[in-house]
Amino acid sequence: MRKFFCIFLGLLFLHSCIPIRIAPNISDYKVVRGKRFKRGLPKKTTFIFEDPKEANQFYEYVNIKYDLEDYYVDVQVPFKVGEKEFFFSFYEVEKQNKAVNLIPLVFDVAANATLQNEDFETYAANEDTTILRNGQWYIAVEVFSDEEKDCLHEDSDSRDIVLPYLRALKNEYLSTHNYNEVVFKN
Repeated sequence: MRKFFCIFLGLLFLHSCIPIRIAPNISDYKVVRGKRFKRGLPKKTTFIFEDPKEANQFYEYVNIKYDLEDYYVDVQVPFKVGEKEFFFSFYEVEKQNKAVNLIPLVFDVAANATLQNEDFETYAANEDTTILRNGQWYIAVEVFSDEEKDCLHEDSDSRDIVLPYLRALKNEYLSTHNYNEVVFKN
């Protein structure tokens, strides 16, 4: 019985995947320093939400909504809240779930050991078979003005008026399928 249990645990171990990194689930939005969320984002505070739509859909939405004609669509998009003028830049970023698949890893290690014993060139493990990836896409938005470099920073005077605007922008984007409708709403 003990031998059967050990074999069962060994097979269970070999058929499993060990998660290395899990992309976060953001139910509404998150306000965090961009660089802390994903390397490559600016050090400024960013408004981040999950993007379930196809690639470049937010770009198309912003281009049509603000009538930018493909000019500076992802940087320095001007908008007004009350009488104050602000600008936003956005980034489409992917965070991937990453897991190690143990079966190919065991075979790669065994093949590597066999080839080394026979004085062949070292066999390199194929990352495509040992590491499983699937990603989640996010939109990260930073806001600035002529007076403030980071309008979403917790000490910013503009944060309280900019956050509701960004939340409404996110909700409109996620609920709109034909972006030309946005032009008629304004």
